[in-house]
Order: sequence, then C-alpha cells, then structure tokens
Amino acid sequence: MGWTPLFLQMENKNVLIVGAGEVGTRRACRFIEAGANVTVINEEVSNDLVDLGAAFKPLDEVEKWVEWSDLVVIATGDHKLNGRVAELAKGKLLNRADYPDEGNLIVPSTFSIGDVQFSIFTSGKSPLMAKELRKRIQKVILEEDILQLELQNFTRNILKENMNDQMNDQKKRRDYLYKILNDKNIQEYLRQGNLEDAKKYIKQQLVN
Repeated sequence: MGWTPLFLQMENKNVLIVGAGEVGTRRACRFIEAGANVTVINEEVSNDLVDLGAAFKPLDEVEKWVEWSDLVVIATGDHKLNGRVAELAKGKLLNRADYPDEGNLIVPSTFSIGDVQFSIFTSGKSPLMAKELRKRIQKVILEEDILQLELQNFTRNILKENMNDQMNDQKKRRDYLYKILNDKNIQEYLRQGNLEDAKKYIKQQLVN
C-alpha cells in the first residue's frame, strides 16, 4: 500500500493549486484555513477565493509558481496539463486529484468535532463510502466525549504543574487519567454539559 496517515503543519507554507473547479476550490479553502500561502492557477478568477486570501496567476507562469511552492495540488480536467505540472513538481509534495497514486500526498475526507480531527481514506476505492463513514462517525461522537477531551487536558496540565512523589511516575499519572475517564460522578457532570463542576471535582480529588 505505501500510504501512511500524517498531519502536516501548513502555516506559512506555500501551496500551489492548479485548477479552481470544485475539487481545487475545496482544497484551496482547506489550506487557506490552515494558514498556508495559497496561489491558484486557473483561467477564471474566483472572487470567493480571492476574498479568503488566495492569489491567482496565469498558466504561462506555472513553472515559476511550481518552483515557489512547498506543495502542489493538481486539480484540472486537462490530463496533458496535469502531466506537465506533475513533471515540473518532481521532488515536491504532490497531490493529484485525477490520479492520486501518481502523487505522493493524499488529501483525505476530513472533518472536525471540537478539537478532534478525523480523516478517512479509502485507498481511492470509494469517495462515496468515505462520506457515508463520515456521517456514521459524526453520529457516534457525543458532546460529552469532547468535554472529556477538555477535562483530560485540564487534568494533565494540573498534574504537570503540581507533581509530587506520587504523581512523578508516568504510569501513575496515566492510571489517574483512566480513573477520571471512568469516574461515574464525572461522567454525570459531562452528560449534563457541566465541565466547570467536573473541573472543581477533580481539584477536590487531587487535594484529598
């Protein structure tokens, strides 16, 4: 298979999008949201993307902008042009919407619930199933799960700031975090959406 999931830090990285159809626009928006510098090569300029911060450049400058980029996304219906850009982009991170296996980077179906990010990749077998699986996952994740995430982070920070002999052992800290995860009182607080009382409860437990 060869593919492995990774998260890239894209802030201030240079991304070139060749093509501004549905796929190109969607990927441009994603990288802009991540803080990247996005340049789009397309015959027509999308005011929506310009408003978001994308720059538009003409096709005859493609070689210059491939050289500028850290990552290249090819998303046009012109296979000859796609092949030319792919050749220019050798040695760079390359995502091809037309032939994903001919690039070295996949942009998977991704969504967030709170601070939790989910990515689904079906090895190119079924984009439709990627969407269906996304819907199923969204139904399973509850608000209390996201609150538990916040509570675990809160507790980890307290343990780091107030380490004593008992909590200086990593295994003991991990065991304590599992204890919080399974605490019935905390579960009830979170079911009620009461994160602040859950935090107070944890502070009391640590004092005791």
